[in-house]
Amino acid sequence: MTDAPRDFLIAPSILSADFARLGEEVDNVLAAGADIVHFDVMDNHYVPNLTIGPLVCEALRRHGVTAPIDAHLMVRPVDRLIGDFIDAGASYITFHPEASDHIDRSLQLIRDGGCKAGLVFNPATPLAYLDHVMDKVDMVLLMSVNPGFGGQAFLPGTLDKLRAARQRIDASGLDIRLEIDGGVKVDNIAEIARAGADTFVAGSAVFQAGSEADPHRYDSVIREFREQLAGIR
Repeated sequence: MTDAPRDFLIAPSILSADFARLGEEVDNVLAAGADIVHFDVMDNHYVPNLTIGPLVCEALRRHGVTAPIDAHLMVRPVDRLIGDFIDAGASYITFHPEASDHIDRSLQLIRDGGCKAGLVFNPATPLAYLDHVMDKVDMVLLMSVNPGFGGQAFLPGTLDKLRAARQRIDASGLDIRLEIDGGVKVDNIAEIARAGADTFVAGSAVFQAGSEADPHRYDSVIREFREQLAGIR
């Protein structure tokens, strides 16, 4: 690690947003200082829930959202939806190695489409899936809950896994972001950052903040995130 502060990015998950006002919700959270729009895509096969698809991603782009969209695909099989999300305007596309028959090919599909590619690791999924594909990975996403539903508590064992992933990334010398998803809150984000994360998915902690009547209700929680991260190297 260098002595300079790391480039921390906040990625609110729209899974916890008000879908009846989704464009407005995303506009407000970006205006409050969020960096990335995190998209949880679930198919009711790979995970026990059904959420949103590429049409919603495309609709946000038509609405005028220009911030990076981070599409986390919790689907099996994954390759067909990779192409759909490329066409819909995603910036990052991440998937679970267990959901792909050919991980290298899936990563290459994403990159060939002009997007940044990433692998997602469930709490019990080993990091060994990175062994032969680090050169095709732009993001490593660690799940700190079991995927499927928002609002779950952070699993403390993920901190050791974060440290191991950070060691792998630093040893590679490659420009790879280390993202964490699940149970991220103001009171634990600093500890998570010290373990090695630089990109933070937060759903309920952001979208359930404050009063829905206040268009600036997201400002305070994102500001608190930044304050907790200040000075961490």
